[in-house]
Amino acid sequence: MAHKLGLIGYGGMAAWHHESINSSVDGLEVIAAFDIREERLELAKERGLIPCRSLEELLSIPEIDIITVAVPNNFHADYCIAAMRAGKNVVCEKPVTMNAAELEKVLAVAKETGRLFTVHQNRRWDGDFRIVKKAIEEGKVGKPFYIENRVQGSGGKLHGWRGSKENGGGMLFDWGVHLLDQVMWLIDSPVNEVYCQMKQIKSDECDDNVKVYLQFENGVSAHIQVDTLCFVPLPRWQVQGDEATLTVFDWDCNGKIVRAREEEGVEWTENIVYTAAGPTRTMAPRRKETIVEEPITKGKDQWSEYYRNVMDVLDRGAELIVKPEQSLRVMKVIDAAFQSARTGKSVSGPF
Repeated sequence: MAHKLGLIGYGGMAAWHHESINSSVDGLEVIAAFDIREERLELAKERGLIPCRSLEELLSIPEIDIITVAVPNNFHADYCIAAMRAGKNVVCEKPVTMNAAELEKVLAVAKETGRLFTVHQNRRWDGDFRIVKKAIEEGKVGKPFYIENRVQGSGGKLHGWRGSKENGGGMLFDWGVHLLDQVMWLIDSPVNEVYCQMKQIKSDECDDNVKVYLQFENGVSAHIQVDTLCFVPLPRWQVQGDEATLTVFDWDCNGKIVRAREEEGVEWTENIVYTAAGPTRTMAPRRKETIVEEPITKGKDQWSEYYRNVMDVLDRGAELIVKPEQSLRVMKVIDAAFQSARTGKSVSGPF
């Protein structure tokens, strides 16, 4: 079945949705866009879309059965509710709403109307994330106990509405929500504790550097970090397990898995080892013959799979991958992170 999609908003992200869908998702076509800015409507028209000057005009197009909401975060809830009540299925850009209470209202309307509702967490299909997920699922690191997931840049500037507190700007909402979604999808366990540190180094209104620490009920700890003023970035991912350590250094998926060889026949000295750090045995580097490095298979981003899953749900009753209840958990953790940053104390779950 062919599906037609309308865009609420035609800014940078909405234009990306338009180009990405029409170039790589068979059976789905973007045909119209609503925006309050005349120059963006002119651009939409030049690119072959029906320009709509009101929400009602967009929602009244009968061929459209999917709406993607891609406007500043503080408008998401109202537009999602209006679209579902108009009989449309809805894809909402992250972070979906400004807080969990808003999202609960949206989900109540989804239940009331029977419409599909999902959040555009396309980074579940990032190449680097898929490497990590597969390695954990295949037991390549043994039992993971600590996960680091970070994005670091050096520009030091929040662009457009992302620097506006009223619009839901800041790095926790912009990038942090992606990293939290990834980690919480990886670890099948409730979050028992959230601690967050936020900095405003160059921004007057919003967090431009943020760290969030999660403690899961099953014992796994996770650390997500988003920096806009870091000139020497740390690895994109590091996963420590009881059998190996996985590191993905960058967006190009360069990385490795390092593990100990079987210790049969390996003798450990009782003598103090002298290293650059001084005399130590605990922190002395392993001898080369006691470890093995495995290269990782580089992965490619497969973002178009997000919309293919949406269509499979609508056409064939497939399982929705980005489930609303998962997004609600993430929003509850984000609420807890903001509370922790305000109070300087950890916030207890479970979430």
